Amino acid sequence: MICVASHRFDIARQGYVSLLDGRSTPHRSDTAAMVAARRRVHESGLFDPVVRAVADASGTPTDRAGTSDRPPLVLDAGAGTGRYLAGALAGSDAWWGIGLDLSKYCARAVARVHPRAAAVVADIWRPLPIRTASVGVVLSVFSPRNIDEFARVLHSGGVLVVVTPNADHLAEIVGPMDMLGIAEDKDQRLRTALGDRFEITAEHEVRHRADLDATAIGDLVAMGPSAFHRTADEIRSAAEAVTHGSGRSAVSVSVSVSVTVCRPTPPGPLTAE
Repeated sequence: MICVASHRFDIARQGYVSLLDGRSTPHRSDTAAMVAARRRVHESGLFDPVVRAVADASGTPTDRAGTSDRPPLVLDAGAGTGRYLAGALAGSDAWWGIGLDLSKYCARAVARVHPRAAAVVADIWRPLPIRTASVGVVLSVFSPRNIDEFARVLHSGGVLVVVTPNADHLAEIVGPMDMLGIAEDKDQRLRTALGDRFEITAEHEVRHRADLDATAIGDLVAMGPSAFHRTADEIRSAAEAVTHGSGRSAVSVSVSVSVTVCRPTPPGPLTAE
């Protein structure tokens, strides 16, 4: 790839391009083991209702011919394995996608997840390597939110889709598995972050329950930030203790998230000086 300043960036043989600028970052990126665990969780279908809700909120399934005034490009910022990006692209042959993540292992997964998805390694907290107003949909699913940059790259007719966990998300295993809890003020924090750049146009919750065995519970922990602080053996032992403690081979676990749809705030009226 060649930018307008004639800088060249090689495309890795795994199909992604790294656009990191060489500066160090304080943020950790997902490891190969974390990405493998996340892929197994998605392949189990546990988050399929969330994937469908994100696709519906993006509006791509209803715009199969790409007839809207927004660019037919989806940016998944913090794409992980790219499962949500692939779900959004599946609804219409007219849409293309970019999955952006700090982890090269995530980028490798995104490069394989859909034929119309490109994979980019970049830091969400820095200026995004995306042209201004060139994106029709921005997805932020369980990931950091660089609101100012989202507002810059998003077309005025586009939408921002944010997915956040509710207080009862995975509640049955959060304590026993020593996972990170959900902040009580998460909703207010989102509204504060959106500020005057976006207005919320729709909100709804996705809830369901599933019976999970020790392996599935272990994968849920291993795919998230808790994996940075515990070994695979520690996670496995804790998951087995949870299921054995229930007296059954599986534990009923809640999936509970909020899907928030936002649009860029229209510019205010010009006033004469």
